[in-house]
Amino acid sequence: MQFRSIIRIVGLLLALFSVSMLAPAFVALVFRDGAGVPFVTTFFVLLVCGGICWFPNRYHKRELKARDGFLIVVLFWTVIGSAGAIPFLLSENPNISVTDAFFESFSALTTTGATVIVGLDELPKAILFYRQILQWFGGMGIIVLAVAILPVLGIGGMQLYRAEIPGPVKDSKMTPRIAETAKVLWYIYLSLTLACAAAFWLAGMTPFDAICHSFSTIAIGGFSTHDASMGYFDSHAINMITVVFLLISGCNFSLHFAAFASGGVHPQYYFKDPEFRSFFFIQFILFVVCFLLLLNHHSYDSIYDAFDQALFQTVSISTTAGFTTTSFAEWPLFLPVLLLFSSFIGGCAGSTGGGMKVIRILLLFLQGAREIKRLIHPRAVFTIKLGDKALPQRVVDAVWGFFSAYALVFVVCMLALIATGIDELSAFSAVASTLNNLGPGLGDVALHYGDINDKAKWVLVVSMLFGRLEIFTLLILLTPTFWRS
Repeated sequence: MQFRSIIRIVGLLLALFSVSMLAPAFVALVFRDGAGVPFVTTFFVLLVCGGICWFPNRYHKRELKARDGFLIVVLFWTVIGSAGAIPFLLSENPNISVTDAFFESFSALTTTGATVIVGLDELPKAILFYRQILQWFGGMGIIVLAVAILPVLGIGGMQLYRAEIPGPVKDSKMTPRIAETAKVLWYIYLSLTLACAAAFWLAGMTPFDAICHSFSTIAIGGFSTHDASMGYFDSHAINMITVVFLLISGCNFSLHFAAFASGGVHPQYYFKDPEFRSFFFIQFILFVVCFLLLLNHHSYDSIYDAFDQALFQTVSISTTAGFTTTSFAEWPLFLPVLLLFSSFIGGCAGSTGGGMKVIRILLLFLQGAREIKRLIHPRAVFTIKLGDKALPQRVVDAVWGFFSAYALVFVVCMLALIATGIDELSAFSAVASTLNNLGPGLGDVALHYGDINDKAKWVLVVSMLFGRLEIFTLLILLTPTFWRS
């Protein structure tokens, strides 16, 4: 294990992250809300800490192995999540505890969108902007950004990339060089953010709200600058824009690259992809079920309102964004439970969505179908194919292993929550929402997480990290084999 090289890299990444504190400080200066001092202070603290980690180890530039990459990713998300809590602790508004500060920071960075803060409409603009930009950085992954702009790290970037990018097949690259791949991802990510902000602004949002909500929409985070979330704007146009960009962000970003590469538009790449087709099929079925049940229960005055609310909530919850225009927990109980379960599927691999990813659910379905065929024809040989490509058994086994680990972590976290005194419904929905990086839940966590006890919040912070790092990246560090030389 190259510990000194790892410390050097974490120091560089920490110094890089410190620069992000200047953006909310600038917002505080523009709006003169007096909230800029905590961010300037945090900038210098993180810069110094990063320098302390980097300077003594600056000449240790050895090639890292795969397990070094996993350790860097876990260390970085843990360190950055902790560092991100500093502005909340130093700010007078909101005045929150240490536990709440860490919870809010990790929730933002992991794009979970679960908040402990109430009274968002009265918060300084700098704090609101900071919450949103944390989600934006966490959406695509700061590690991928670091690989893109810091090739001077002197390491094989593939180790970081494989540990960070979500999905069962992580060895594929869109470009020959991994740094170029990361840059392409971020160019797409930035372009979508700008387009989303412009659309929100044209639909009636203020420039500040448009920028902030574009951050959390493209990151599929779900934080808002208002307590009522998207319901604050009461706009069908804004709802539809949110739906469109959530669906785009829920797709594999490598598909976006392939579709718009070589200076042209090639939509056939989308329709040829089995995961893309499955993703939209699931969205369509969920919408139809929600829409018909809302009509049947006469939940809204008009068909158009029922259509708008069903479409928005279906896409928002199933893609793990967690935006709300109404309290979906007040819908007929079947619907919020259905949508909560849909968040386990989440977005596509290589997207900013959470959950287990559509590709894994598709492979589990295909594997189940294969086992049924084997029972009927015991001597036949069946292969699992995605499109025209037969998948190696290693990938199928990895998906089953991931599913088992996901279920185990879910059960352990849920039992831990119940042990802290949380009721069963709230515990189930809270773990589902944090492990899937969704945000809103049911019961005591339907509106916010500020009323649950501190021990439960720390359990949920761990759940967020497991969800964001896709279980194995964090779980592998808990095995004795990982630490053997």
